[in-house]
Amino acid sequence: MRRADRLFQIVQYLRGGRLTTARMLAERLEVSERTIYRDVADLIGSGVPIDGAAGVGYLMRAGYDLPPLMFTRDEIAALTAGARMVRSFGGAEMALAAEEALQKIEAVLPEALRAHTAAVAIDASDAGALSDNDRAMIDRLDRATGARTKLVLGYRDADGSNTRRTVRPLSLWFWGKVWTLIAWCELREDFRMFRIDRIASADEAGPFRPERDKSLKVFLQSDACRGRPLNAPRPS
Repeated sequence: MRRADRLFQIVQYLRGGRLTTARMLAERLEVSERTIYRDVADLIGSGVPIDGAAGVGYLMRAGYDLPPLMFTRDEIAALTAGARMVRSFGGAEMALAAEEALQKIEAVLPEALRAHTAAVAIDASDAGALSDNDRAMIDRLDRATGARTKLVLGYRDADGSNTRRTVRPLSLWFWGKVWTLIAWCELREDFRMFRIDRIASADEAGPFRPERDKSLKVFLQSDACRGRPLNAPRPS
């Protein structure tokens, strides 16, 4: 059982209003009493109103309603840092969604953990690396990928030549400075990676059905993906 699931179960057992010993909880959850002592201490530190003591038993004060989400401090730090990075380097709609997700998480956290979100000392700034057009393009490509919609790309390759490609979008990858679209290119009849900042247009061209030999899984196993440095997307 995952620790998060165990903490949830402990709260459920204690909500009955009866004194419950660590031994009873340990037997039900198939862990040691020491583990229960540690878990209860963490729950109390997170703001869950548990009364009692080791060797006596525990009970929960009446009226407590378990928040729909329960995170550890490390999980809060990871979610906050990730949302801030998406806010700085994602599409416009992604950035807004990340900000709203953070607000929802903060709204359901116990007071003791809520302040921890603001105290996360990890942030990100794109320093102008993404233009408004790039952000809008990321959102457009993300929607097409999720909807399995073919796209006709107006694309400028590494040599500066302009081409039009009909592609099946499979995934969006962020390389630290550059976003790329992983796609099956019908012109090349092969997998290709397209830099977002070189895509001038992306027009929808109807839905496509998944095909095993043109899937992201096959791309990840192909020579096009293996053995390439992260800062060197394959030319298209």
